[in-house]
Amino acid sequence: MDDSVDHALLAAISRDGRATLAQLSATVGLSTSAVQSRLKRLESRGVIVGYQAVLDPEQVGAPLSAFIEITPLDPAQPDNAPELLEHLSAIEACHSIAGDAAYMLFVRVASPRALEQLVRDIRSAANVRTRTTVVLQTFYERRPIVTTA
Repeated sequence: MDDSVDHALLAAISRDGRATLAQLSATVGLSTSAVQSRLKRLESRGVIVGYQAVLDPEQVGAPLSAFIEITPLDPAQPDNAPELLEHLSAIEACHSIAGDAAYMLFVRVASPRALEQLVRDIRSAANVRTRTTVVLQTFYERRPIVTTA
């Protein structure tokens, strides 16, 4: 990061990706053209990788979320589970993890039955053992990334 203004700008857009240039300008104390220039520079450097709408999972028909740990059945098999599972749209995130399991998936589905089917699909597609933890309640997620200057 270049300076404290970039940090403040990143903090502001991580809280509200739809903030206008005028709002960002007021937040960081620069002109709108200077803010726009900094945003473009941060985008071109890959610091800002995109902007995304945040949807309410219940409103879009996926109220049930779960974490699924996956472990290869055969440790000698290729480590390509992320590629083998990429086509399953219910998988929102796939993380490589330390510990007994190889990956932790975060999934959202419509029902327990849909979760059961997804687990079967994961096992079949990637030849893995699974351990599923259903989320009862989420207190917070997608928190803004706070950068330090």
